Amino acid sequence: MSATVSFSLPSPRGPRTVTLSYARVGTGEPLLLLHGIGHHRQAWDPVVHILAGERDVIAVDLPGFGESPPLPEGLTPDLGTVVPALGALCEALEIERPHVAGNSLGGLLALELGREKLVRSVTAFSPAGFWSQAERRYAFGVLLAMRHTAGRIPVPAVETLSRTAAGRAVLTGTIYARPGRRSPEAVVAETLALAHAEGFAQTLREGATVQFTDDVPGLPVTVAWGTKDRLLVRRQGIRAKHVIPRARLVRLPGCGHVPMNDDPALVARVILDGSR
Repeated sequence: MSATVSFSLPSPRGPRTVTLSYARVGTGEPLLLLHGIGHHRQAWDPVVHILAGERDVIAVDLPGFGESPPLPEGLTPDLGTVVPALGALCEALEIERPHVAGNSLGGLLALELGREKLVRSVTAFSPAGFWSQAERRYAFGVLLAMRHTAGRIPVPAVETLSRTAAGRAVLTGTIYARPGRRSPEAVVAETLALAHAEGFAQTLREGATVQFTDDVPGLPVTVAWGTKDRLLVRRQGIRAKHVIPRARLVRLPGCGHVPMNDDPALVARVILDGSR
C-alpha cells in the first residue's frame, strides 16, 4: 500500500515543501529502493517480497515519477537536490542510515547517498554516470525515443500489445532481456508511467553533464551489471570498478538494464549479500 511523506527543503527562494510517494513492507534493517528515469517504484515489485523477509523495504517514487509530484518551483531535479531530499525522506520516516539499492538513475543516486555517508551500504544496478560521451548520447537518444513512443501509442493499443510476449517485447524489450516474463498489467502501468512522468525532461537535461568520478570510501559498495544491458553497456561496469576500486563488481548473466524482472532471485541475493 502506498503512502506519502512531506518535508521541507531549502531553496534560493526560501523553504519548499517536497512530497514523495513510497511503499513500505517487511521487517529488519531498513532498505531504500530507487528506480530509474521514466520508471516507478513498481519496477522493484518482482524482488520486494523476497527482500521483505529480511529487510524493512521502502520503495520510493522519485520526484516527478510514479505517484510523486515534481519538485516545487525553485528546486531543480539534480543530484544536489534529490540526494538531500532522499536524506530528508529517511529522516521524516525515522530511518537512520538505511541500506540502499538503485537501478540506473537510482543507482547513481544510491552511490551519491553513499558518498555523503547517508546510508550504510550501496548496491547499484547499471548505475548512470560511468558512460563515455558517445555512450551517454546513445542512451539519452534511446530514452527519448522510448518516451516519445510511450506518449504516442493509444492506451487501448498498449493494452493489446501487452497481452502477447511479442507485444511486451515491443514495449519494454529495450530495458528487459526477458520482457515476456513481465505481466501485461505491469507493462501497461510502466508504459503509462513513462508517458506521464512529469519530471522526465528536466531530470534528463540535468543528467547531461553528470560523470561519477570519485570513490565511495568507508562502506560496502556493490556494482552489478546485466550481460544483456542494451541501454548502458556493461563495459561501464569496468569503469565503475576503476573509480570505486573496493567495490564488488557482479555480473548478472542474461539480465538487461532493469534486471529485477529478468532474474528476481539473483537480484535479491546480490542486494542481501551486499547489505550483510
